[in-house]
Amino acid sequence: MDQAEATEKIVTALKKKKGKTKFYFNDLCKILGEKPRPAKKLINKMIIDEVLEYWSSGSTTLYSLKGVGKQAAAEHED
Repeated sequence: MDQAEATEKIVTALKKKKGKTKFYFNDLCKILGEKPRPAKKLINKMIIDEVLEYWSSGSTTLYSLKGVGKQAAAEHED
């Protein structure tokens, strides 16, 4: 799977998930239909390209579309 196809799949799938903005790595692997190692490379590229962003609670790392969710809305108010 090439990067453009992976990005399109992730963006489309995450936008369809109403009410949910943060996703586990395994959720993204399932969307891509890839095993963890190849999926990690595609997901990391999306973070570098600012399509996705990390969110961490300290013990868990989640992923979200850049600029989506409560955290992003709070940051844009300033």
